[in-house]
Amino acid sequence: MADRSWRGLVGLLTAEGVSILGSRMSMLAIPWFVLVTTGSATRTGVVAFAEMAPYVLVQGLGGPLVDRVGAWRLSVATDLAAAVAVALVPLLHLTVGLSFAPLCALVAVAGAVRGAGDTSRYVMVPGVTERAGAPMERGAGLSDGVNRLAGMVGAPLAGVLVAFWSAPAVLVVDAATFVVSALLVVTLVPRSAAPGRGASSGPDDEPSVRGYLHGLSEGFRHLAGDRLLLGIATLVLVTNLVDQAVASVLAPVWAQDVTGSPVTLGLLFGALGAGAVLGNVVFTWISPRLSRRRTFAWCFLVAGAPRLLAMAAFASPVPVVALSFLAGVGAGGINPILGAVEYERVPRHLQARVLGAVGALAFAGIPVGALAGGLGVAHLGLRPALVVAGLVYLLATLAPFVLPVWRQMERAPAPPAEPSSEPAQPSETVVR
Repeated sequence: MADRSWRGLVGLLTAEGVSILGSRMSMLAIPWFVLVTTGSATRTGVVAFAEMAPYVLVQGLGGPLVDRVGAWRLSVATDLAAAVAVALVPLLHLTVGLSFAPLCALVAVAGAVRGAGDTSRYVMVPGVTERAGAPMERGAGLSDGVNRLAGMVGAPLAGVLVAFWSAPAVLVVDAATFVVSALLVVTLVPRSAAPGRGASSGPDDEPSVRGYLHGLSEGFRHLAGDRLLLGIATLVLVTNLVDQAVASVLAPVWAQDVTGSPVTLGLLFGALGAGAVLGNVVFTWISPRLSRRRTFAWCFLVAGAPRLLAMAAFASPVPVVALSFLAGVGAGGINPILGAVEYERVPRHLQARVLGAVGALAFAGIPVGALAGGLGVAHLGLRPALVVAGLVYLLATLAPFVLPVWRQMERAPAPPAEPSSEPAQPSETVVR
């Protein structure tokens, strides 16, 4: 029985890790492909925008769809759709040719289905965690740890493969990982891990546009009424904007200027990922004994500005890679705390809608960041753009130190009960 209980958690984490491994590889391969084929930092930013804008829209608007279709079913379907969209990029490039506009269209489709798939897997974490009998902070930390580990392996692997093989070949591997992820969910993750439809009253019970809009507004109303969740989403909005500018434009241009090799870019992302894995392992296990707010604040401060300012100051990869590793250690302590806070403060039946709304606000800066990175390099130059990015990151991460609302992170209220017209049975609150 215990093995069966852990099977869902292991299966979901493995599926997530495989999918993220491929995504991190394509995150390096696509910008490098555009940069070396067009020589344009602006076009590199446009492609990143084309992928992330639909991702953000689906994250914010897809919560009711996840509820209606079901998180388990949508996770499988979107993985398969992403595999097709990503596979078409190298297929068309190597056969009939792929111009800039169709490339943007394909990455937009991939971004949209990834947005729905990521939300679906995220809201299944509490279900598989409870089936395994693990604390919610552990489940959130393990999920983040898998994400970090996949990123640590995917980025440097992509750098090596792009250098000695090709960027289109990396995208073929990415497409295959989505198929593997879908198969893992089908075979290992129980359908009951997905949250059931909530018992909320109103037109959401109707399979109509009116019901969809009601469900959508319900998620955003809950977010607007929770000042801490709103503060979290706003902070991550700003830092994601900067991170995307760095990942999609500033870091590739920096690596090209410093060494001219994608291996340097892979080392940079790999060091960040390795530090994040270490930080995740440490903080997942010790964070229950630490102050949530102080730990979160210091980790975010270390994770952002120092590495960006180092990229502006040094024309050598050695100090930048070292500081990126330290930044990763700090980054590894952020998401276990955030995940536990989010799962605690949102009723299970609203998680797809509310956490989708949180994700939409948090990710809203990503498409803008991609464009800002390209325009910043074009109009300011690389190093001034890096200085601006570092200062914006620094100012944003001071918020948890000075704003009183962040003290609410220290409280860990019991999960709110789902509304029901009948007395809830204990098993219904664990697995739906």
